[in-house]
Amino acid sequence: MPYTVQGVVARTKGAPVELVDVVVPDPGPGEAVVDVRACGVCHTDLHYREGGISDDYPFLLGHEAAGVVSAVGEGVTNVAVGDTVVLNWRAVCGQCRACKRGEPQYCFATFNAAQPMTLTDGTPLSAALGIGAFAEKTLVHAGQCTKVDPDVDPAVAGLLGCGVMAGIGAAVNTAPVRRGQTVAVIGCGGVGCAAVAGAVLAGARRIIAIDLDEKKLAWARELGATHTVCSRGMGEDEVVAAIQERTDGVGADVVIDAVGRPETWRQAFYGRDLAGTVVLVGVPTPDMELQIPLLDVFGRGGALKSSWYGDCLPERDFPALLELFRDGRLPLDAFVSERVALTDVEAAFATMSRGEVLRSVVVLDGAAGSSAAGSAGATAGAVA
Repeated sequence: MPYTVQGVVARTKGAPVELVDVVVPDPGPGEAVVDVRACGVCHTDLHYREGGISDDYPFLLGHEAAGVVSAVGEGVTNVAVGDTVVLNWRAVCGQCRACKRGEPQYCFATFNAAQPMTLTDGTPLSAALGIGAFAEKTLVHAGQCTKVDPDVDPAVAGLLGCGVMAGIGAAVNTAPVRRGQTVAVIGCGGVGCAAVAGAVLAGARRIIAIDLDEKKLAWARELGATHTVCSRGMGEDEVVAAIQERTDGVGADVVIDAVGRPETWRQAFYGRDLAGTVVLVGVPTPDMELQIPLLDVFGRGGALKSSWYGDCLPERDFPALLELFRDGRLPLDAFVSERVALTDVEAAFATMSRGEVLRSVVVLDGAAGSSAAGSAGATAGAVA
């Protein structure tokens, strides 16, 4: 029998989200039901609400989540009922051309659950990034579940599901930053600050944080930035000059654009040293276009990269980063600015938009409440 739980849904473009009843099916082959313990409030969820991802409404929002597996479908072997997991939105297939050439972080055929979750009237819901975790329970492909230490605070662990992993991975995996290098990070929200933390982890000797907001620059300093630049009122050339002034006049070895706009990408391009690396991890909107002299691309050399989810492999990276957190070497808990309830998602969007938090995290206490029929279904669904 399916489960009926509470979930946060965006019904139409720009309308406030609603907390409604959501029907979660029993898991089919290769699927798992997860009792959500915590889910970060990410800009991507706001983009869904605003129609910036697609117009496939209604959306079940939330994707930066940790929880406990409560049921699995036939053939699932990587997780079992009772496992604590972090959810990811790039469950690799193992069969596409990227996977077969040994680059599964670029998998071109990632998995999601085959069955949709629905409203109580049967309307299918589009799960944000194939997860939909602003809910007491969610249905995902089992490959989207990465088993982690159950003793780690789920509000911290869940952040690896998107923004924090994207930023750390941009520095550690995509660039990759090497010990002793200089790094500049443009945009110091959650992803940019995570890139700062990743650069520290990689051993960068100088880390320059650039943002319009002094509060975000203060966060970056707390996470290890050695220099900061408030770019409010500055032109592109002035930002480039500020990077060069802090890198012995030559530019940074690596510049990470965590904003994803043409002007910030150009700042990154010209703010790096000759043969330096640009990493784009901020997500542009479909209407954005970039113009740059092709001769400059040739003449400056180096590498121009885009970072997809920090080029991570969840099974490799999530447990390793959480171990670093437990050992006191990676301050993941610093990203949790506030803990809120499912009823507070709309307010959390406003707080995030004002730049007042690194992350608001929706926290759910205990196992998901569900109907009696849904509880019976947990036992049946757990049998592979």
